Amino acid sequence: MNGELAAMPEPMPYQPPTVEPKGEYRPSNQESLREYEIRLQFLNRGCIVHVGCKSIAFETVESAMKEVNDYVNNAWESQLKWRKILS
Repeated sequence: MNGELAAMPEPMPYQPPTVEPKGEYRPSNQESLREYEIRLQFLNRGCIVHVGCKSIAFETVESAMKEVNDYVNNAWESQLKWRKILS
């Protein structure tokens, strides 16, 4: 290097990393459960389950509890099911 500058390599243009989409975003069960408040209203016959701004009447407490348990165990799938039913 006799007083000459060494040639610098030309910079490569920036290319963002490629990320393969892994399908639709699916929140965790805990995140889904925090999305809506759940309230139970027991009646003389059956009960009403309030989820967010929706209210669903059940003829028996047993049928309501089955749906509530299904919701707690798999909130995302249950939300999709009930959105379809109530839409």
